This record gives sequence, C-alpha cells and structure tokens, in this order.
Amino acid sequence: MVSSGPAEVPAEEGGHRLLERRFTARLLPQLRLLVEECAAREGLGEPRRGEFVLAVDEIAGNAVEHAGGSGRLVLRRVGEELECRISDAGPGFSEEVIPELLPGLDGAPKGRGLWLARLVADRFAVTGGAPGTGPPGAVVTVAVRLR
Repeated sequence: MVSSGPAEVPAEEGGHRLLERRFTARLLPQLRLLVEECAAREGLGEPRRGEFVLAVDEIAGNAVEHAGGSGRLVLRRVGEELECRISDAGPGFSEEVIPELLPGLDGAPKGRGLWLARLVADRFAVTGGAPGTGPPGAVVTVAVRLR
C-alpha cells in the first residue's frame, strides 16, 4: 500500500475524543490554549497540566519545524488518562534518536523537546516512519494519568 499523506494515527478503540486539529506554526499558540482548556475540563490539575501542555507543544513544534510545517493533533480521554497523538508527514524518526540524558549534558545538540515530553509522560511512544522503512511521517503519543 502506498500512502502519500501523513502517518496514520492508529485506530482509536475506546476513549472519548476531546479535540482534533490540523495545525501549522501560525496555529501553535491557539493549539496550546485548546489543549490547556481540554486538560483542565478533564480534571488534570497543576502542575501536571502545565507539564502536559508543554510536552504537547514541544512535539507539535517539532512537527512544524522538522516535518514539513504542519501536523495533526488528536486529544482524547482513555480511561483515567489524557492522551495526545500528533502525526506528521515528515521524514520520520525512531524513539532511539531521543537522548537518554538532558541534551547538552551528553553532547547531543538537539532533542530537548522530545526528551522533556518523554520525561513528563506516564506513557510515551513514537510509531511510524523511521526513515526509509515505509510511508513518510511519524506519530508521537504522550499520555498522563488524570488521577
């Protein structure tokens, strides 16, 4: 099968969709506010809400910067988790490119946003498009427990 669009977001079983948006750099500030509002409405308290919004913003910013200038965000509640999936149509990458230590301490010049997102998440995954392994794009999933 040949795909010319962004990496597919896996089928969503269960869960309640709260927000779905395509975004570009111009829409990132609005996207942050919408994610913040949804997280608050679902009961995600501070400081976890701020950490979650920052993680989502970093991942969306990476999609804009490194994956063709746009992406798609799907935010949903799955049981007692708030889950955000961001997909793009960029060259793809694998989770192995995310540094284990804070970037800069281990010599890695980049990767702080993904490192931070993985650090604050209760669940984190990168799927799809490692370069040269299939259709373009990647899907990054970040989730936090609500309770």
